[in-house]
Amino acid sequence: FSTFVFGFIGGLLALLTPCVFPMLPITISFFTKDTKRKGWVNGLIYGLSIIIIYVVIGLLISKLLGPQALNNLSTNWIANTLFFLIFVAFAISFFGYYEITLPSSWSTGSDRLADQGGILGIFFMAFTLALVSFSCTGPIIGTAIVQAATNNDNLGPFLVMLGFSTALALPFGLFAAFPAWLNSLPKSGSWMNSVKVVLGFLELALAFKFLSVADMTSGWGILKYELFMALWVLIFLGMALYLFGFIKFPHDSPIKKLGPVRLAFGVMAAAMVLYLASGFRINSETHNYNALKLMSGLAPPANYNFFLKEIEVGQDVKSKYPSYTKCANNINCFKDYYEGVKFAKEAKKPIMIDFTGYGCVNCRKTEEHIWVDPRIKSILNDSLVLISLYVDDRKKLDKEFYSELSGINIRNIGNKWTDFQVVNFDQNSQPLYVLATPDQNVISSPRPYVDNVEGYLDFLRCGLDHARKVSSSGGAN
Repeated sequence: FSTFVFGFIGGLLALLTPCVFPMLPITISFFTKDTKRKGWVNGLIYGLSIIIIYVVIGLLISKLLGPQALNNLSTNWIANTLFFLIFVAFAISFFGYYEITLPSSWSTGSDRLADQGGILGIFFMAFTLALVSFSCTGPIIGTAIVQAATNNDNLGPFLVMLGFSTALALPFGLFAAFPAWLNSLPKSGSWMNSVKVVLGFLELALAFKFLSVADMTSGWGILKYELFMALWVLIFLGMALYLFGFIKFPHDSPIKKLGPVRLAFGVMAAAMVLYLASGFRINSETHNYNALKLMSGLAPPANYNFFLKEIEVGQDVKSKYPSYTKCANNINCFKDYYEGVKFAKEAKKPIMIDFTGYGCVNCRKTEEHIWVDPRIKSILNDSLVLISLYVDDRKKLDKEFYSELSGINIRNIGNKWTDFQVVNFDQNSQPLYVLATPDQNVISSPRPYVDNVEGYLDFLRCGLDHARKVSSSGGAN
C-alpha cells in the first residue's frame, strides 16, 4: 500500500510539471467536441490507457529483472553508486540545465497512430502523452521505480507504476466527465518551473541515500552520519533560499512578489532545515546523535559517525570473540552467529538473532525508534545475547563455500547470513528477529518489522518467559 501511495504522490507531482499540466485543457477540449456521454467515455478510455501503459512497464521491469535481481539492487554498491549518479543527473535536469528526452521519432510515430481515431487512436494519444512528457515524468518515474525496487519489494515496480499512472490518469477522466471544472484550474505559468526546481532539490537529497548504502555495504567510511545530515541541511537551505527568491535557475522568471503558496513552501523548507539540524543533538541515554524519525532508513545509523567517541566493549569478551562490538544505540552485540552462540552458552542467556542490513529501512526504524525504549534496551543489553547478522555485508569470506540451497558458491559475509536465514527460517526479508535458547532451539515465532513498541516488548518478554520454562524443565519444546 505504501509503495502504491508513493507512486500516487509521484503522479500528482508530475501533473504539476510544465510537460503535463498544459496538456489537461488541450486534451479535454478534444474529448468534449462530441456528446457529453461520448466525451466521458473517451476520457475514461484515455485514463485507462495511461494506466495500462505505465503498469505494463512496471510489470516488464519486475519480470525481466526478477525477484533476486531486484533484491540485489538494494545492497549492491555498483547499482547504488549508479543510482546516485542518475539521481544527480535527474536533479540537474530539473534545475533546467538540460532536458532528458526520448527520440523525437518515437513521439512522431505515436502521434501519427493517434490520428486514426477510435479506441486505438485514443490509446496512442495516451502513449504520445507518455513520450512527450518524459523530460518531466522520466526522473519522477525513475525515482519511484528505483526506490520501490531497492526496498526488497518484488512487486514494487508494478505497484509504484499503478499508483503513478492512477494519479496521472484521474484528472483526465474527471475533467472529461465534468469539463466545467477546467475553469477552476490555475493558469500555466512560471510556477510550474518552480515545481520542477523543487523536485530537483528533492532528487538531489535522495541521491545521497543511495551513495550512503554503497558506502556502508562496502565499508568506505566516507559518508557517515554527520556529513550526510549536513548535506541534507544544505540542500533544504538551498531550496528555502530558492523559494524566497535569493537563488535563480536558467528557466526562472523574475519574481516581483512572493505569492502565499511559494511563501508557505519556503517556510516549510526552512522548518525542515531546523528539523534536520536538531539531528545533531546528543541523546544522553544512547550517547549517540538523536536520530530523527523522518530520516530513518534515509540517513546512516547514528552510531556510524566521525566525531563521537566510540564506547568500548569489555576487552575480556572482545579478546575471545572478535565480532563482539557495539551495535545500534550502543547495545552490545555479536556480528558472528557462532561466536554469539558460544558466548550465550557461557553466560546461560537466550539469544536474539537480528537479521538486518546496512541498506534496510525498516531495520533502522526498529533500532532508532523501538530499541531506544529503556525497557527494550535493558532487555537487549542484560537479558539476551544480541546477534546482528548483516545480510548485505560485502566483506570477503576467508574461505568460500557451496550453498546447496542456491546452488552457488558463497563468497562474502552477507551472502552467508542470507543463506543461513533462508535455510533455517524460509524467509529472505529484513528485519527478522528470532529468539532461541543457547542450545539453538527457537522459542517463539520469528518477528518481522512492526512499528509497535509495546508489541515488541511483549515479544521479548514472552520469549524470555518461555526460555526460563525451558531452562527449568531441562529441555525444549
